[in-house]
Amino acid sequence: MSQKTILVVEDHPETSELLSYHLKNAGYAVRTAASGQTALDIAQRARPDLVLLDVMLPGGMDGLEICRRLKQDVRTRQVPVIMLTALGDEVDRIVGLELGAEDYVAKPFSPRELLLRVKALLRRAAPQEPAAEGFREGGLAIDFDAHSVLVDGQDAGLTATEHKILRVLVASRGRVLPRERLLDTVWDTDFDGTSRTVDTHMRRLRGKLGPYADWIETVRGVGYRFNPLAADAGKGGG
Repeated sequence: MSQKTILVVEDHPETSELLSYHLKNAGYAVRTAASGQTALDIAQRARPDLVLLDVMLPGGMDGLEICRRLKQDVRTRQVPVIMLTALGDEVDRIVGLELGAEDYVAKPFSPRELLLRVKALLRRAAPQEPAAEGFREGGLAIDFDAHSVLVDGQDAGLTATEHKILRVLVASRGRVLPRERLLDTVWDTDFDGTSRTVDTHMRRLRGKLGPYADWIETVRGVGYRFNPLAADAGKGGG
């Protein structure tokens, strides 16, 4: 198995060195960047396997803006992002998830927790046998092998996590999946997310499905269900 590369985006030298030290000891290759533009240049050129991204960065581009740009760029949107946030900054965590980040770690962080999250996220992002071969109805076309989701012929721009959520939903078509099961299946048992994590990603996924958003039904108090027969959604699709 080839060595995984982690891009550490952190402007404080001590923190950057500490992160690099623990990651290298765990067997990862490490690239570092102290500014937003440098981080984007490295990510677009070298495409790391994962990005550790500090929210607070100098200059005109903070970590949230970098995350937004990474997730909008076809070259980097599948790269998992873990946000590094201050202990009490819940708003930054929520915004980061809204922008497409897969996880977050609060400072001061536990090296063991950080490495567990990195390992779990890389495992989830690794190619796996799809839970379903694909799906096509109306203008929604999904190819799980190619990681392709087209909405009326246009690339939906799903992140790796959003793609996995959709794959799990489609595989269980018509059945309600509780939020807890989605957390265990999509995010792994090492992740201590909450129902808000599921809801945030589901809202982003629906937004990208456009006229087919209602095919992901919310079952109040329980979870979500993929139901292509829901409402009259998507009738305008080709």
